Amino acid sequence: MRRQLALDLGRRPALGRDAFLVSSANAAALAAIDAWERWPGGKQALVGAAGTGKTHLAHVWAESAGALVVPAAAPGPDALDARLLAVEDVGRIAGDRAAEERLFHIHNAVLARGGRLLLTGRAPPSRWPLVLPDLASRVAAAGVARLDPPDEALMAGVLLKLFADRHIRPRPGLIGWLVPRLERSFAAAEAAVARLDQAALSQNRAVGVRLAARTLQM
Repeated sequence: MRRQLALDLGRRPALGRDAFLVSSANAAALAAIDAWERWPGGKQALVGAAGTGKTHLAHVWAESAGALVVPAAAPGPDALDARLLAVEDVGRIAGDRAAEERLFHIHNAVLARGGRLLLTGRAPPSRWPLVLPDLASRVAAAGVARLDPPDEALMAGVLLKLFADRHIRPRPGLIGWLVPRLERSFAAAEAAVARLDQAALSQNRAVGVRLAARTLQM
């Protein structure tokens, strides 16, 4: 069978609301984000393990509210002037006093103008090992919305969408075969679909259970 050249052209993840699939794993967090105008104290923490959709949900909020999304490690000068701001991975700057002081000033500036501040991290703010007491006390006062690892229904929906994004029609039974075998994270689903896409192109085969078992070694 003639082999085809599989090209990795790079893919930008879809981060809009239409691409945000809802299940019991994330419905409560989505409701909290949708209620952004009523956040107590003007701030909200969004927490969850890696691959549970924090970045996606932060961009859903940014799209609906007109907010700016920045990384905690390098927020840029626009963050100080923002009225609606999402700061990602706050826990990762813990121990970096300069970065913590920068976030402290951003926090105060956003809330002083009556804005809204969304903070994301893997653990709740009370567990971020921040060394600046003033910052630690302020972020600990934020409400907490938690994203749980995707359940089976959400994993199935994500896999179907990822295949559709690549114009792949998986063979019957593949989704049900994959879901219990993959790590429960969006990153794992994306990696599996990418590998199957490459294998199907290079081997000129349909994307089914046999290809998946061989490619993913499951």
